[in-house]
Amino acid sequence: MQHVERELTEHVMLCDAKGQLNPNAIGFAREPLIECNLRGNFLRKKKWNYWCVFGEDLMFSATISHLDYATICNVYFLNYETLRFQEKTVILPFTRQLKLPGQVLESSFFRHDEMAIQFDYSQNKTHISVTIDDFEGESLQADLEVLHPETHDSLNVVIPWNRQTFQFTGKHLSLPTSGSVKIGSQRFEFDVDDSYSILDYGRGVWPRETSWNWAMASQRFHGKVIGLNFGGKWTDGTGMTENAFFINGKMTKIHEDVLFRYNRENYKEPWLIHTKFSDDVRLTFIPFFERISKTDVRLVKSEIHQLFGYYTGYVREPDGKKVKILQMLGAIEEHHAKW
Repeated sequence: MQHVERELTEHVMLCDAKGQLNPNAIGFAREPLIECNLRGNFLRKKKWNYWCVFGEDLMFSATISHLDYATICNVYFLNYETLRFQEKTVILPFTRQLKLPGQVLESSFFRHDEMAIQFDYSQNKTHISVTIDDFEGESLQADLEVLHPETHDSLNVVIPWNRQTFQFTGKHLSLPTSGSVKIGSQRFEFDVDDSYSILDYGRGVWPRETSWNWAMASQRFHGKVIGLNFGGKWTDGTGMTENAFFINGKMTKIHEDVLFRYNRENYKEPWLIHTKFSDDVRLTFIPFFERISKTDVRLVKSEIHQLFGYYTGYVREPDGKKVKILQMLGAIEEHHAKW
C-alpha cells in the first residue's frame, strides 16, 4: 500500500549530460542534496522560488518564477483580521534581470522597474527583500530574515514522470522569521517566536499541461512547531510523493498518496485530506479566504484557487502515536497550468 521511496544521503546531479533525468537522483532526502543542473529541453524547463511567510497578523508571499520563455513574479499579502488582500504580478518575455540557481540554498533575485525581489542566502539565513513603488497606489517594502536551523530537516524529492519530464521539489517548512512588511504608512512586524516561513523551490522539465493540489502549514501548537506538506494529482503513478510532516524540525516521510476531497463548485467549503490506504493522515481544512489567480497570455494559461484557513485532525508518527492538530493556520490549493 506504500511506495518504496529510496532515501538519498549523498550529493547527486538531477540531470545527465543529455539533460535527461539521472536515475540516481530519484528519491527523497532530508537535506538539499540534489543539484538541479537543468539543460536543453527548450521551452519546457520550469524554475521557481516561492516564499510564504505566516506572521501573527499578516501572511506575505513573494515568488520568482521562470518558464523558459517568460518570467512571472508576484507578491501578495493577506491581513487575517480585515481580510484585506492585495496582489501584484509582473509578466515579462525573455529577461536577464533574474537569477534562479541550481541549488536550494543559494541567492536569487529579480529586478524590474515595477518590482524588485531579492532572496539572499548566507550562513543559514535568507534575507527576503521586496520593493514595489506602486502596489495598488501605495508603496510596499518587505525586509524579513528567515532562519534555517542546522538541526532542521527539509523535504527534497525528485518526481519522475519519465526520463524526459521530471521535477525536483524542495519544501523547507517551519523556518523562524523576523522583520517587517510596510504597506503605505502601515507596518506589520514579524516576531521570530511566532512567525514561520515556507520555501517551495521547484526545478524541472514539465509536460505542457498539469494539475496539482498542495497543502501546507507551519505553526507553533501546544509547545511544538509543526509543519505540514502534502501534495496530490501531480505525483500520482510516479512511485514518489511530496507528503511529510515535521515536528520541531524533524521530518516524518509519508510513503503513500494523499487524497484531497473538495467541492470544485465552491472551494470555500471544507476540504478533506487523508492518506489513500492508511489512517496516518486525517485532516479537515476550513477556509476563511479564497485567492483566485488567473493568467492567460500567449503560451501561459493557469488558474489557481488558493485557500487560507485552519487545519484540524491528526497525523500519525511512525510509532503509532497521533499528533493532534487543532485550528492550525495554513493554506491549500488547486492549480491547473498550461505552460
